[in-house]
Amino acid sequence: MIVDTFGRVHTYLRISLTDNCNLRCFYCMPEEDYTFTPASRLMQPNEIETLAKIFVTNGVDKIRLTGGEPLVRKDAKDIISALGLLPASLTLTTNATRLHEFADVLQAAGVRSLNISLDTLQAEKFTMLTRRDQFRQVRDNIDLMLGRGFHVKVNAVVMKGINDMEINDFIRWTRDAPVHVRFIEFMPFSGNRWNSNKVVTMQEILATVQQQYEITPLTGDQHDTAKAYSISGHPGTFAIISTMSAPFCSGCNRMRLTADGKLKNCLFSREETDLLTPLRRGDDVLPLVLQNIGSKKKELGGQFTTDFEHLHPENIDNRSMITIGG
Repeated sequence: MIVDTFGRVHTYLRISLTDNCNLRCFYCMPEEDYTFTPASRLMQPNEIETLAKIFVTNGVDKIRLTGGEPLVRKDAKDIISALGLLPASLTLTTNATRLHEFADVLQAAGVRSLNISLDTLQAEKFTMLTRRDQFRQVRDNIDLMLGRGFHVKVNAVVMKGINDMEINDFIRWTRDAPVHVRFIEFMPFSGNRWNSNKVVTMQEILATVQQQYEITPLTGDQHDTAKAYSISGHPGTFAIISTMSAPFCSGCNRMRLTADGKLKNCLFSREETDLLTPLRRGDDVLPLVLQNIGSKKKELGGQFTTDFEHLHPENIDNRSMITIGG
């Protein structure tokens, strides 16, 4: 087992396949002209499979593939197929722009659940936020995957003055389709122009929903990152990822492997451990994994608290979101 000093057993590995993306969301990518990691410095398919097997052998039972956008990687189908053979559930976070090309591969690999990033239900605003005209493709692909029986979670980062007025539009969607909307509090990363005034908290989101709907809290798991709710007559649900106002670190079982083979024990950790270089040397990387998780802080990477109104983002030492992996 992979256990930290607070007794948290780590059974969930998120693997970033690339820091490349075909969208340009400002809160994730620092600028339009971004220098991506050279292919030689990325984990190769056999290296991803080797590392995944090490984690699975030591207790990991869930793997999520992330990016950037994981499906822009040319060998993504091979990686998905290989990891689908491991004795762990395989899931994916994607912007959905290329899902129509991967539906069969995902189904064959045993993927049953998808997280899809979508911050607006308005086509023009989508183009403004992502700097790409792909809204119709994303909506069509969500419908495609719902039609094929996938469990679809839609991740929406809520930002004050940008899309907070759409909260109940997303809720209405859960009445019309079995989508599971997850509202995410805006988090600080390098270059994403975060400030506390843009954060819409869990309490504010709930207050907005309750203006129009009667909601029922759902019983969650100790490892859940989201607090979930149902509405009578809605086939879908909604949830809130309250990282800034009410973090869920006490039950954290997650580890992150960046596309260049660095292990992060927290989304906000300063430290990261290079696994790829020693793997290429033929070294045993398991002691490095255990050491990394053993150094995990109690919450929020030890970098800030829930008093985010007084947080200065320039004091946070971290990567941009796109280089960490969602």
